[in-house]
Amino acid sequence: MNTSPGIDGLLEGVVLGIGNELMPHLSNEKAQASAAMMQSILQAIRQMIPLFDSALIDEHNAMIVTLRSAAECLATVTGDEADAVRDRAASIGQRADYPTPADRDEVARAHTELGRALEASMIDLDTLQRKGGAPAAAADEALAVIRAHLAPRYLRDFQAITVGAGFLGRS
Repeated sequence: MNTSPGIDGLLEGVVLGIGNELMPHLSNEKAQASAAMMQSILQAIRQMIPLFDSALIDEHNAMIVTLRSAAECLATVTGDEADAVRDRAASIGQRADYPTPADRDEVARAHTELGRALEASMIDLDTLQRKGGAPAAAADEALAVIRAHLAPRYLRDFQAITVGAGFLGRS
């Protein structure tokens, strides 16, 4: 029978293939450990798949609020960088929240656009911080808003990709 397995099915096939077809033929202990680590990494990815779409939508909706909140911190600041942050908030930051579930490809594109808007805003905020005075104080506040959004994401990603106490390729 000809089938089209989903991502989870493909990963499961690779995990089984490593275990059934490769590992029995590996005599080197390091090679066996590396193959087992590869299986562990693939299994971790399989466990993340159901959470990924929900996290992507949650992050998209949170980035909209973050972009607007960072711009609000610059309400009294003049200059190109402050204008650029406010312009992003007025355009990209006015998107509607996505409900769950939503079209994954559409959310991924929007997530990427919002992520790039936050990155560009951080560069503008750095420039404002270097100017000193009131613009720097407002930029500090706006950057704190963005960091408060990003920190939990970094922690989640770090926890999700850690594989036990080992790393592939370490002896």
